[in-house]
Amino acid sequence: MNSISEPFKRPESVLVVVYNEHHEVLVLQRIDDPSFWQSVTGSMEHDETPIQTALRELKEETGIDLHGTQALQDCRRVNQYTIREDWRHRYAPGITRNFEYVFCAQVSSHSKVSLTEHLDYVWLNKQAAIQKVWSKSNKEAIQQFIPELPCK
Repeated sequence: MNSISEPFKRPESVLVVVYNEHHEVLVLQRIDDPSFWQSVTGSMEHDETPIQTALRELKEETGIDLHGTQALQDCRRVNQYTIREDWRHRYAPGITRNFEYVFCAQVSSHSKVSLTEHLDYVWLNKQAAIQKVWSKSNKEAIQQFIPELPCK
């Protein structure tokens, strides 16, 4: 996973699945493709580690600041996927694959969400969130890393 020098994006990113104490998952609607719903995502800057990127993207996209807390968990999973054709111009010529580092974070249901890069957001139960998000890796991360509600 070599870093590509600017002006191209680095073909490494993070996926941060955010959920609350009710096991509801935060799902965001993209501005550039309103049919595309997702968890927090973002490309790694050239000098960042995956955890630094996850913390930065979470704060930038939602206003939720977890710096200095233990709330962000590294899921120790790295996905590899083909970059969407309409986004490949952002990467160096010949780059078609991206490495995605997966994190999850439990936050309070009272956390204020302030959108800067998305049209809308919703809190959904686990199954509804899996159905709503666009990418396969996002669906799998919600399935694998978000706990089920305990049976009553």
